Amino acid sequence: MTKRVVVWGTGFVGKMVIAEIARHPFFELVGVGVSNPDKVGRDVGELCGLDEPLGLAATDDVDALIALAPDALVHYGPTAAQADDNIALITRFLRAGIDVCSTSMTPWVWPAMKLNPPNWIEPITEACEAGQSSCLTTGIDPGFANDLFPMTLMGLCGEVRKVRASELLDYTNYEGEYEFEMGIGKPPEHRPLLENKDILVFAWGATVPMIAHAAGIELDEITTTWDKWVTPVEVKSAKGVIEPGNVAAVRFTINGVFNGETRIQLEHVNRVGADSAPDWPTGNDNDVYRVEIEGSPSITQETAFRFTDGSGRDAAAAGCLATGMRALNAVPAVNDLPPGWVTALDLPLIAGTGTIR
Repeated sequence: MTKRVVVWGTGFVGKMVIAEIARHPFFELVGVGVSNPDKVGRDVGELCGLDEPLGLAATDDVDALIALAPDALVHYGPTAAQADDNIALITRFLRAGIDVCSTSMTPWVWPAMKLNPPNWIEPITEACEAGQSSCLTTGIDPGFANDLFPMTLMGLCGEVRKVRASELLDYTNYEGEYEFEMGIGKPPEHRPLLENKDILVFAWGATVPMIAHAAGIELDEITTTWDKWVTPVEVKSAKGVIEPGNVAAVRFTINGVFNGETRIQLEHVNRVGADSAPDWPTGNDNDVYRVEIEGSPSITQETAFRFTDGSGRDAAAAGCLATGMRALNAVPAVNDLPPGWVTALDLPLIAGTGTIR
């Protein structure tokens, strides 16, 4: 059965997903919502850089999109920095009985996380109840790279002494915001937003208590570490030049402590330039997500996202497409689940119906 979807957002992720939907046998794109007034009324194919128009105009008319009665809203809106706008939009669809699969509000990956403020949780809970609808937030990290992947591998073990999920990426070609959040490109004395423990755990640590819950334990505490690497030479990137003496790599961890030991760990090593922070962890390949389990048995898994279609798109773009497709491909499963919050622990195996054709 074809699933009729409305997509909100034609940014970097939304554009790539819409291109996939346009040729997908299982999903029908019935509407596209945008918040940028300059995009309203324009053909979605044009907005997404497709070869042909789709005959579908982008709109900011939420009521009109709801009136289409889609099977789901697939939401690639702004980040949690615009939480109020996201909540206002998503609750309108949920109250209308339309399920939502989103990649925006990363703390919602595990709504039960204690740091989630009530005014972020209660409106969604109430809207799901009113509309008998469901709401899933997923992503890559936070998301499937540090919830689905490690928990799947943990199911192969008799004992897990430690599980670590790592993002090991080179940001050379990345054009998104990292100066303010991570301090890359800034002097080492600059204290970026995510260096604050509570903000770091809130923004990216939701999968730590999720894994603990899945393993049947209650964590003693969640701790963090933050390290910076200062470049002695100029480092060139898509965003310009990082001058000598400024930060060209960061490494941080979010640690779930149980019985006095770190048992669950999320690690990020984000560098600009392959030669930056040479002593810090790297993958067997560049730009990978790695899961390491110390246990019985011990397991190591590395996942690399790539385009092999000759388009020249880099690993970061491939990871972004995977992020978006996880939300889209989850629509049938979310439709079949009871109303309310949906997390990775509620989803069945999603094999990607219609991907082989």
